[in-house]
Amino acid sequence: MKHDIERIYHDNEWGRPNFDDKYLFEFITLEGAQAGLSWYTILKRRESYKKAFNGYDLDILSSFGIERVDEIVDQFDVIKHRGKIESVFSNAKAAKALVEEYGSLANALWQFVDHQPVVNQRQVMAEIPTSTEQSKAMSRFLKKKGFKFVGETICYAFMQAVGMVNDHLVDCPYYHMANKDKRVDR
Repeated sequence: MKHDIERIYHDNEWGRPNFDDKYLFEFITLEGAQAGLSWYTILKRRESYKKAFNGYDLDILSSFGIERVDEIVDQFDVIKHRGKIESVFSNAKAAKALVEEYGSLANALWQFVDHQPVVNQRQVMAEIPTSTEQSKAMSRFLKKKGFKFVGETICYAFMQAVGMVNDHLVDCPYYHMANKDKRVDR
């Protein structure tokens, strides 16, 4: 990793199971914004995203529409792609519907790994796929529910980020730490 922010993120967050709805929505947003860009580009703007999108509060975000896009473009250090920004508002509406249907966003999303992290045993980076059957299924599901910027590759990156999948290499010190962070209750 070339930048401290990437190392800190890797060492403290990436691949650790997380079931918090706001955190999960944050990563749906960030992974969608990252499409076509480097993760570093997104990480260095993470705080600005959090401010621009009201701490990922689904109630607030679902009330916004395209009228808010210009304000975000002008006032915040986010990726200036109008479609990606607009998708946060429609995704918030879709996420609220999932919360209503499943009780939480976590329940809706973690179903694709049977509510338990998939622990892979990758030896080298070349073994890590860009998508899996689970990420393809998640992508189809989210698109059907009205989400945007949730292709199978974005979904797999999301699954890795929030700990649904542990793709730390087996010789990475954080491989075993991520495995310890298993959720006990659902």
